[in-house]
Amino acid sequence: MIEMMTLELPEELARRARALAAATNRKVEDAIVDWIGRAVDEPEVASLPNDQLLTFCDLTMADWEQKELSSLLEKQRERDIESEERRRLDELLDIYRRGLLLKARALKEAVARGLRPRLDDHAA
Repeated sequence: MIEMMTLELPEELARRARALAAATNRKVEDAIVDWIGRAVDEPEVASLPNDQLLTFCDLTMADWEQKELSSLLEKQRERDIESEERRRLDELLDIYRRGLLLKARALKEAVARGLRPRLDDHAA
């Protein structure tokens, strides 16, 4: 089921949405729906209890996903990738990117709570 909505976006956000759509060869509406979906799906790390927050700090890609990603990246480098493999590569890269962003947000919050040391504390 689809619900029709009308949104008024600030000019800068609309510009970024158009750029995202152009970069991914999609309609602006589809890019915005995807953007909103991701924002809703990602947990708000500031509200997580410490144990869950630390779990996100230690996020890694599953071994089998990492192997598949490496294999597809190699095929891409060799220009030997088929359309379905390209779609899967894009999917895995998106999973990887979202995981890194979530991990970074969790680490920032963990440092703010004093659960993890600041990175520059290790350099001393």
